[in-house]
Amino acid sequence: MKMLTIDDIQSVNKENLEEISAELEADDLNLLVSCLDEKDDKIRYPALLLLQHRSEIHEDVFPFWDEFTKKLTDTNSFQRSIGLMMIAANARWDHGDRMKTTLDDYLNCLNDEKPITIRQGIQGLMQIVPFHEKLRLKIADRLMQLDLKDIRETMRKSILTDILNVLMIIRRNGTTDSIEQYIGNALTGGILDRKTVQQFQHQL
Repeated sequence: MKMLTIDDIQSVNKENLEEISAELEADDLNLLVSCLDEKDDKIRYPALLLLQHRSEIHEDVFPFWDEFTKKLTDTNSFQRSIGLMMIAANARWDHGDRMKTTLDDYLNCLNDEKPITIRQGIQGLMQIVPFHEKLRLKIADRLMQLDLKDIRETMRKSILTDILNVLMIIRRNGTTDSIEQYIGNALTGGILDRKTVQQFQHQL
């Protein structure tokens, strides 16, 4: 495959995403990572999609871990979200426990000013927890400390649902009284609709 160009990146769609991401080479990855800093979302977003998809099938995006980590404390919310998503996508390749030192910065994003960034951070934990068993209780404790009253009311149901999805994964390998109490309170607290409550009850 010829070296990727900006035009190629902008032409990415659902039909060619898998093919292009499978054929990426080292120079292409350097270009894509640099494109994450672009202000133009027509370049930045497809670059993110390619890197996320590549991370599902290959570990050659993992060497950019430090660059993704730096984004977690960026002043720009888009960059913080990108950092969260790329860290989550590459947690599976972290055989040297880099996540252990990255986790605090990652979890700090759960108090982000942007509810969408909070959601992306929580959803990313579903990719992290299965590969970092030793960190699961720390993650659970931080999730349960989130004060939903500080979050816009229209987002509370979605964020609580995200939290419960992560806790359900965590408790597969052992639970605690605090996790069970949190789940019980969440299912009876009135934030979730009846259908969502029933879905989680079936998992218990």
